[in-house]
Amino acid sequence: MANAFTDAMLCPSRRVFLAGAGAFVAWANLPRAAYAAQGRDPRFVAVILRGAMDGLAVVPPVGDPDFPALRGDLAIGTGSYGNTLPLDGFFALNDAMPLLHKRYQAGDALIVHAVATGYRDRSHFDGQDVLESGETGPRMSKTGWLNRAAAAIPAGDRVAPVQGLAAMPTVPLILRGDAPTLTWTPPELKVAKADTATRLLDLYSEVDPEFARVLSAGLDTDALAGAMDPVKGGGGGVAAAFKSLASGAAKLLVDDGGPRLAALSYDGWDTHTDEGAGDGRLANLLGALDGALEALATTMAPVWNDTAIVVMTEFGRTARINGNEGTDHGTATTALLLGGAVKGGRVLADWPGLKDSQLFEDRDLYPSLDLRGVLKGALRDHLGIAVADLSTKVFPDSIGIKPVDGLIR
Repeated sequence: MANAFTDAMLCPSRRVFLAGAGAFVAWANLPRAAYAAQGRDPRFVAVILRGAMDGLAVVPPVGDPDFPALRGDLAIGTGSYGNTLPLDGFFALNDAMPLLHKRYQAGDALIVHAVATGYRDRSHFDGQDVLESGETGPRMSKTGWLNRAAAAIPAGDRVAPVQGLAAMPTVPLILRGDAPTLTWTPPELKVAKADTATRLLDLYSEVDPEFARVLSAGLDTDALAGAMDPVKGGGGGVAAAFKSLASGAAKLLVDDGGPRLAALSYDGWDTHTDEGAGDGRLANLLGALDGALEALATTMAPVWNDTAIVVMTEFGRTARINGNEGTDHGTATTALLLGGAVKGGRVLADWPGLKDSQLFEDRDLYPSLDLRGVLKGALRDHLGIAVADLSTKVFPDSIGIKPVDGLIR
């Protein structure tokens, strides 16, 4: 069988467009120290939760005496509202994520709290732009930090051609740059008969050889990812959709000829009304995310020790609830790191407190950690990217933001 990734790059101006909610990109060279000297083949996955996840509901500070009064009946983990899973005595985890909790107990998951990008104006569009570009403000770059990180990895033993894979109709900003990208997503529409693809390949081989190569690449990629069987069904709502994308991504990342850097995105985290952190909308989303992350971990078991996954969102929610039993756009939130390469089993936080005087602009959890510092620490220690490159190329104008130490084993 032809290699889907190599074939697809023969015509980078043509892409196989399906439908989806995530994306992947590969690098050309691995760090010499990590790959050649230590025999490692690291994978790095960024998971974007679009809509601004409520970090105080996902990882509630149950040990903060001001938390119950601040959130009242929605102070999950306190009083009679909602159950939580214990973390370190001060923080707890929403009990909609028991699989992540097991990873945390095993030392494979790290929680970062009171974290934010440098953006402060609470617009989803601009916040996601900053999250993906790695810049200090919106609309400052047409390329993304993950694509630039691929270019900044020190030259080493080559493992794959420069390539990428996006599971969405268009390549997201975080992956835009010099690395070409092929699109893929789990098919959800009814597929044609088994021989239709072969017949189309035969046709296009005669009339459009260039497109035939891309079609062949897409079919190879789809087979490698183990797409859903439409006969058995692809239902199951958001949980099935989240898990399906994660499983397909993981199969591609495990493959020897597949990508090594990846980004996935999941929508739906904008909880202005009826948030349902303990039993409802947010709890359902967290359960779906829990299943998706576990699907990544389970499928990537052969390379788990060389894997680091970062889960992030554009900003958090207001510390106080609104009149609709929800929360509005905020600032600081929670990020998650997991993987066999992650030094987990702990919560990383410079906790700012929840007294009225400690809130950011009298409404939000104060951002005491910069997400760029977290990403710098992970990219430096997992991929071997130099701090100078991280501060000037990957995350421009961020020299003053130091990489967080001790994230990677």
